[in-house]
Amino acid sequence: MVRGATARIVGHGVTELGKLGRSATKLMEEALEKALANSGLQLHESRWPRCCSFPLRPPLHGSALPRHQSGPPPPSRRQGQDHRHWGRRPVSGLLLAARMVTHEGCNAVAVVAGDAVASMSTKDFLERADQGCSDPSGNLPSPCIPNGYGRITEWLMRKYGTTREQVAMVPVLMSRQAIRHPKSLTREAHTLEDVLSSKPIAPSTTLLECTHGDGGAAFIVASDSFVERLQRNIWASPLVKKGGAVILGGGEASGPLFPPSVIDETMFSCEEAALQAYSEAQLLPCDINWFGLYDCYPVCFIRAVAACGLCKTGMAGPWVQKMYEKTMSGDYHPDDFPVNTHGGLLSFGAPWEVPAMYNIIEACRAARRDCGGTAG
Repeated sequence: MVRGATARIVGHGVTELGKLGRSATKLMEEALEKALANSGLQLHESRWPRCCSFPLRPPLHGSALPRHQSGPPPPSRRQGQDHRHWGRRPVSGLLLAARMVTHEGCNAVAVVAGDAVASMSTKDFLERADQGCSDPSGNLPSPCIPNGYGRITEWLMRKYGTTREQVAMVPVLMSRQAIRHPKSLTREAHTLEDVLSSKPIAPSTTLLECTHGDGGAAFIVASDSFVERLQRNIWASPLVKKGGAVILGGGEASGPLFPPSVIDETMFSCEEAALQAYSEAQLLPCDINWFGLYDCYPVCFIRAVAACGLCKTGMAGPWVQKMYEKTMSGDYHPDDFPVNTHGGLLSFGAPWEVPAMYNIIEACRAARRDCGGTAG
C-alpha cells in the first residue's frame, strides 16, 4: 500500500449462524447482498465500472459462489491463492482487495466467504477436514486438525509452563464476550469446569475447545475516490458517510501445514505477520484500541497474544489468567478486555472459511465505537 492512496471498508454483511441446512453458495449470496445493501451499492451498478467480487475459495461443504464483475475480472491467480492456510484467507482477501483498489484501478471489491459444515454429518466433516491436512508421514491420527493443535498445545505447556487450566480459560473468556453479542451462537458463558470436563477430542483438547457452524460473511473494500462519490448520494450508508474504515496496513506469513517432528519457535508465523502489519501501518501495539485474534483453538489465541505484543513471549498463559480473573464478575467494561469482543471462533461461530471475516467486521464496528480509534 502506498501513502496517499488508501482503501476503505465501506460495507459488510453476515448471515445467521447455526445448523442452517442451506448450501454454502446460498449463504455466500445472502452475505454479499447484505454487504452491498450496507454499503449502498448494487452488484451490477453500471455507473461505476471495475467493481468485482470473488469468493475466497471453494468451501469445505463443496459449493462456491460464482465470481461477478461489472468490469474486467481480476487475474485468475487471485482465486488460486490457496496454500491450504484456511484461517488466514479472509485477511489475505482483505489485503488483496486493498491492493486491487490502490494499485490496479478497481473502484470496489467484494470479498465473500461461506460454509455449511454444521449441516454435514460428523463423518463427512472429519473426512474432508482430514483430506485437507493429512500428514504424509502418517504420524498425525484422525481427526488431524485437533490432534495437530493438541501436539502444539502440549509443546507450549512444556516450553513456557502454560497450565492446562490457562489453556481452557480461553474458551471461557470467548464465551463471556459472545453472550454480549446479539448474533453469536453462544448464549450462556462456559465455566472452567465445563471446558475441562467436556468430551476429549485430542491431547489437551476438549469439545468446547473446538467449534464449527454454518454461516456466511462479506465485506466491500473501495477506493478513496469511489467513497467520495458514494458520499454524495442520498442513499449513502452511515459507514460510507463517515468515510469507511481505512485499511492502514497488513502482513502475511506462513508456517507448516501440520506440526513437524520437532516443534520449535521457527515453525510459527504470527510474529512475522504482526511485525509486517505494525511496520506498514507505522503503529505500535500500544496504539491499538482493539484486537481481533484468531482462535480456532486456544493455543492459537495464546500464541497470538504474545505475537501481537499484548505480553512478552512465554507470558501469554498468565496474561490469559489475568483476563479470566478480571472478567469473572461478568459486568466488566469492554475496554477491560478489548479482544474478540464478538466471542471469536470459539464462541461466536466458526463456519470453516468464514470466522476471520467476523474479526474484520468487528474491527470496523470497534473503530466506529472508538470515534476514530484504531483496531487491529
